[in-house]
Amino acid sequence: MIQDFTGKTAVLTGAGSGFGLECARIGAARGMNLVLVDVQQDALDKAQAEMEAAGAQVLARKVDVADAAQMEQLAADVKARFGAPHFVFNNAGVGAGGLVWENTVADWEWVLGVDVWGVIHGVRLFTPMMLEAAAADPGWRGHITNTASMAGLLTPPNMGIYNAAKAAVVSLTETLYQDLNLVTDQIGASLLCPYFVPTGITSSERNRPNAPSNDQLTKSQLIGQAMSNKAVSSGKITAAEVAHKVFAAISDNQFYVFSHPKALGNVKSRMENIVSITNPADPFLERPEIGEKLRAQLRAP
Repeated sequence: MIQDFTGKTAVLTGAGSGFGLECARIGAARGMNLVLVDVQQDALDKAQAEMEAAGAQVLARKVDVADAAQMEQLAADVKARFGAPHFVFNNAGVGAGGLVWENTVADWEWVLGVDVWGVIHGVRLFTPMMLEAAAADPGWRGHITNTASMAGLLTPPNMGIYNAAKAAVVSLTETLYQDLNLVTDQIGASLLCPYFVPTGITSSERNRPNAPSNDQLTKSQLIGQAMSNKAVSSGKITAAEVAHKVFAAISDNQFYVFSHPKALGNVKSRMENIVSITNPADPFLERPEIGEKLRAQLRAP
């Protein structure tokens, strides 16, 4: 249980927009030291100015979380400035869709680089620092929050590359929770699984090196892009509301954090299929018109 955030240090990747930015705002309001990490310099500068104006001590770094050397330098900079962070939000994420066999090697490397390797680097570099701090002070408390997605618990079609990346984050974070429980009672972990929440995820290509143009995308990728844009932009739950849920989970040492708990019916039906050895159900069971429309679009000549 962590109640006092004042003077504590948080590392936040993807801090220039979405959940990362909203968590930083809560951290600033609670008197925390903030390490803001993003790959987009202008968004990072804007976030830094806002947090400093709110009175926070800020270390801002432009970092590609997929790059091991850049993340190692970040970890060294954090330790030199603030010591071991009390909180780590491995939040940076990008998205890509399309039929799973149509994704290029570059697509896979980009999405897995940010969404999976970014989390791996955050865990492997900051957890040892946190364990060292905990061993030196019985009163020290820390928490790691990794951002996955409901796509990591479901398998909606035409977005397999994203599903696979987020499923890896789910498994990694559940294992992190178990591993931490083996060695310490002072560091907790949480898994954030948002559904459709308006963030910058649908325009993540803006920061992709050598991003393909629309005329280089396949039919399924263009359809997936349009569906994702519509679903995310029409989301009723805000990133700020989700960020408050994340801080409540840290305070309560709650592992699973969902933006849309009502969507768990889809997860339950998937798990029941697995346990009963039944072929996967239609992931659009509750909204069959979505699957029908997608099928019609993809089968149209």
